[in-house]
Amino acid sequence: MRKLITIFICLISLSTQAQLKDLLNKLPINTEEIIGNADIAEALREALDQGIEKQVDKLTQTDGFYKNELVKILFPEDIQKVDKALRNVGLGHLADEGIKVLNRAAEDAVSEATPIFVNAVKEITFNDAKNILMGEDNAATLYLTDKTQTELYQKFHPVINASFKKVGADKIWEALISKYNSLPFTKDVNPYLTDYVTKEALEGVYTMIAVEEANIRTDISSRTTDLLQDVFAMQD
Repeated sequence: MRKLITIFICLISLSTQAQLKDLLNKLPINTEEIIGNADIAEALREALDQGIEKQVDKLTQTDGFYKNELVKILFPEDIQKVDKALRNVGLGHLADEGIKVLNRAAEDAVSEATPIFVNAVKEITFNDAKNILMGEDNAATLYLTDKTQTELYQKFHPVINASFKKVGADKIWEALISKYNSLPFTKDVNPYLTDYVTKEALEGVYTMIAVEEANIRTDISSRTTDLLQDVFAMQD
């Protein structure tokens, strides 16, 4: 009888140990304690800095928007008829040039985004970092969007407006719209493009940050430092 009781106690002990081990493996708090709260926040800052450096900087280059199908700016919906009408009368090259200069203006403006992003990244707290780390695949991008969208719009808008003149978009669009308005059976248009391109440029910036965030979350080789590897292993 004593032997049976001993075996029973051992089985309970082993079962409890197995359950406890399983429970501990599921608790991210153990990893956090080992890594440290400050490390988690720093890793998120590193990840966002990497996204800004690798992806946002690309957008400032010639064709950074224009030849990137993820962010390329096309005619706004309400004047897509302009594009169609010009192509129908053999003026597709004029429509193409109009699209190109919209993207050139965005490329010219995006350099203004970097210091605003850098400031937002510096403000990440541990609670922010933990929520981002264990959140959705685009949680870091959503954080930056919330922290920077208003400021970036205010910064981008005048820069886009100035960029239209800098890249010659104002003259090209004046010629394009004048040609369209001279076509028979068309209703004159006079689009205000600064607001449209500003919003499209912002969307492009956040899209590319989301691309890098996804890389870091899913591709171990994109975790270029020991800290990134250790911290993001928590969400694997």
